[in-house]
Amino acid sequence: MGVILGAIVGLLITLLICTVRLFLVLQKNVDYIPGKKGAVSVLVVAGSGGHTTEILRLMASLSRSYSPRHYVIADTDKMSEDKIRTLENSHKEKDTTRQFTIQRIPRSREVQQSWSSSVLTTLYSLLYSVPLVFKLKPDLVLCNGPGTCVPLCASALLLGILGVKKVLIIYVESICRVETLSLSGKLLYHLSDYFFVQWSTLKEKYPKSTYLGRII
Repeated sequence: MGVILGAIVGLLITLLICTVRLFLVLQKNVDYIPGKKGAVSVLVVAGSGGHTTEILRLMASLSRSYSPRHYVIADTDKMSEDKIRTLENSHKEKDTTRQFTIQRIPRSREVQQSWSSSVLTTLYSLLYSVPLVFKLKPDLVLCNGPGTCVPLCASALLLGILGVKKVLIIYVESICRVETLSLSGKLLYHLSDYFFVQWSTLKEKYPKSTYLGRII
């Protein structure tokens, strides 16, 4: 009985510590500027189709200071890799110092996949996301809505909870979302350091978000 009670107390203490650490990680630190001593390592979550097109438009507008760029795509994505290589190789002709990698993890959620099975596939994706994020240790994660971004952002938060590194999470909601957030957006709304929407109607519903007009 004493062993069980001790285990329960230990578990509760661990949960409390993790909760406090998560709270601290989510607090905005205006003094924290990623890459202030040099380049900014970026983990970019590319979905498929429109998500990839939008995120690559955003990446094309960033300066060469955002390097290396680690693109993460789903293992079932057949088109995004070619689009990423086309973009990066076109810029590399002007800047030979640019560095990028393309990583693959299991897709978190397929289109029209049931909610119950999505939980299992997301957990499976998380098993691959955690070691990848811990290996890359990016300064920031940039995403715009694909389901794959959820386990990757959770892994980035874990880096901060464990005290390894503070990773900024920047979420840009898709231009297609006019009145409601995507499922990924709803999950990451309170967990992102910066959450951008591209329609004023969303800003009214989600006051924590930032509205700058059309970004991508």
